Amino acid sequence: MTFPDTVAPAAAVSTSRLRLAQGVVLLFHLTGFLGLAFSDDPAFYLRYTPLTLLLSAGLLAAFQPGRGLVFWLFVGQTFLLGMVAEIVGTNYGVLFGHYTYGATLGPQYLNAPWLIGLNWVLVTYLAGTLAAYLPVGWPWRVLVGAVLMVGFDLCVEPVAGRYDFWHWAGEVIPRTNFRDWFLLALVLQLLFVRTPFPKRNPLAPLVYLTQVLFFFLLGWR
Repeated sequence: MTFPDTVAPAAAVSTSRLRLAQGVVLLFHLTGFLGLAFSDDPAFYLRYTPLTLLLSAGLLAAFQPGRGLVFWLFVGQTFLLGMVAEIVGTNYGVLFGHYTYGATLGPQYLNAPWLIGLNWVLVTYLAGTLAAYLPVGWPWRVLVGAVLMVGFDLCVEPVAGRYDFWHWAGEVIPRTNFRDWFLLALVLQLLFVRTPFPKRNPLAPLVYLTQVLFFFLLGWR
């Protein structure tokens, strides 16, 4: 069985545009980190969480070559799969465990924020793009991408309750959360690999690293 492996080099990107986008990503995350970690009013900075998420998504889309129908089909499918998983998880506890969402991620549908669907798209895309740089076959890229996704969640979970992203029953993160994250990540990475669009984005490495460090360092505060 073979899947499309569209990893041809992307078209030349303006260095000045890329540096500007990287600067914006760093500025937003650095400001957010300092505000949440050291401000007397972290709620002021939390209200900009949706904006930061949307900004990151927009910038990544701007540097994605070949944004055709197939690419947006991947985005839509990933968004729907992520939302369905979260709706099932929050309402029935079948996936991930028993948890509820707070107000930080904004408006919700059936107890799951719309932005969490976008977050699944971003994490899948970032992890898959990084894995696509590896000179290995698609099964290894699927596996590495899934591990990178779980690694991201490992950094977020310790601070999620503190900043009202979501709350676990009994304030205990269940092991089933990471198991189900990995299983869903495998499905989403398989979708990423088999969808034929260019798997290159010069902004992706910085966005993934910045977000991981952002939550990892907050966890040590």
